[in-house]
Amino acid sequence: MNFNSNLKTIDEENFQTALNLYNEDLKHTELIELIRSNSVVNKQVAVLKLEGIKSESEAQLLVDNLTGQDGKVREAVSFKLNEFMANPQFIKYFQNSNNSHVFLMSSMDINGNICRNTISAICHLKSSHAFCINLAQELVTVINALVEKIETFVLQDGKYKVNKEIFKLYWALEVMYEFVDFISLSDIKSILRRVIKVEDYTIREKAAKILTKDFQDADLQSLKEKLKLDKNYYVRRF
Repeated sequence: MNFNSNLKTIDEENFQTALNLYNEDLKHTELIELIRSNSVVNKQVAVLKLEGIKSESEAQLLVDNLTGQDGKVREAVSFKLNEFMANPQFIKYFQNSNNSHVFLMSSMDINGNICRNTISAICHLKSSHAFCINLAQELVTVINALVEKIETFVLQDGKYKVNKEIFKLYWALEVMYEFVDFISLSDIKSILRRVIKVEDYTIREKAAKILTKDFQDADLQSLKEKLKLDKNYYVRRF
């Protein structure tokens, strides 16, 4: 049996396992135990079948599976977190401010769907001051580190390497847009002055989006006017 046919067999087996599991009438406690397992299929299906959570520990279990797992698991978890955290019945279980790091890393996942789900989910935590402050502080550090890397890239670094960091910065700036109220004015100015110089238009587009916030600062208003003259339509449209 060659590699391709072997891979096909594995996929078929996983599909059948997932189908059987999905059709089982599993109790809430059984689904939680499956999420604790090491099986990608079990985790993914159990997460998707979960209809709610009953404690902070169960919320933490989901958060802990948001990073460091197979992409199928990460996406399923991000989808459910977005659903659960929008529910007033469950949001109370996600108030742990120490999870800001995990959520920030997930918001810059290689999978854009995970980024969108995570950012949408954490927007429901804006009433948690401790969480938002922790997130904002690390976000500033992460953005500055990414910009510094991008500023020092040379052609020999390779397109993939450049694009990978651009992708992370793109989503980090989306988080910044959502949580800009928790970032100091000096940090906002410093970051935007740097990112509007990035050659990739999608980064300047995010900067322009951030500048649509109601800033009454002359320096930021000047940056906003500058981006209205950008060569790229998607940047100018803001």
